[in-house]
Parts: sequence; structure tokens; C-alpha cells
Amino acid sequence: MHTLKAPTRRGAMGLAAAAAAVALLPMPASAQLAPAVQAAVDRVRGNRTAQEGRITLRAPPIAENGNTVPITVSVESPMTAADHVTRVHVFATGNPTPEVAVFHLTPAMGRAQVDTRIRLGQTQDVVVLAEMQDGSLFQARTEVKVTIGGCGG
Repeated sequence: MHTLKAPTRRGAMGLAAAAAAVALLPMPASAQLAPAVQAAVDRVRGNRTAQEGRITLRAPPIAENGNTVPITVSVESPMTAADHVTRVHVFATGNPTPEVAVFHLTPAMGRAQVDTRIRLGQTQDVVVLAEMQDGSLFQARTEVKVTIGGCGG
């Protein structure tokens, strides 16, 4: 007969750390978007294919208040006249208006990073598209769990 042992504190902490790490992984870009969100993304994307990489999207995995969710978007770029980020688009997949912000960047900025707070009415994904000077497009996506809504009454 096999008996189960009570988990050790170290084992429980390791399991919790592994679960947290998995929860922080960005959602795959291939995951389906709602039609309104897909239409907004398609307006930006046009006939280009968005690539993974170059974008670091930082958002809290759990937002206690959806009214002010801090996000930081950094894009790897030398920000020179010949190679720079021109626009960063931020979408919230569960908001009534999916595109919540557009940032216009120039080489004079020195680095491609934006920090802002957005309003999220419920748990949803935040999707970012970065347009480069050469026409290429990059994307990132992450889920934010909201415990108190920010867009509803």
C-alpha cells in the first residue's frame, strides 16, 4: 500500500513558484481575438504579419483596481533615423473600445518605451503592436486579471 506524504514547505513553495511562472507567460499570438478587437488590430496591421519579439510588455498579473492598471511597453530599437519605432498601439480585448492608446515615437526620444495607466473593466488580455520605421510590425500579449472593474457602473 502506498501512502501519501504531506508536502513539505519547500515543495509547496516550489509548486507555487512554478504556477506563478506559468501564469506570467504571455498568451500565444495565435489565440483568437473577439471580432471587434480583431478588426481594430487588422486596421493597424493591414496586410503585414506581426512578428513576436522585440517588445517587453509589463503589466501586473492581477490588478486590484481596473481603473488604473499600470503598463510599460519597451521595444528593442536603436531609435536612429534609419531604424526606429514609429508607433505603439495598445489594445484591451475586453473593453468596449478595444484600442485604448496610440503613442507616436521619434528617434529624438532616445529609447522606445512608454509608461501609462489604462482602464480595464474585467479580466482580459492587453495586446501591443509596435510599428517600425521600415514597415515591420511586432506584437506582444499578456493577461491581466482584474478584481474590481474599471469601465462599468
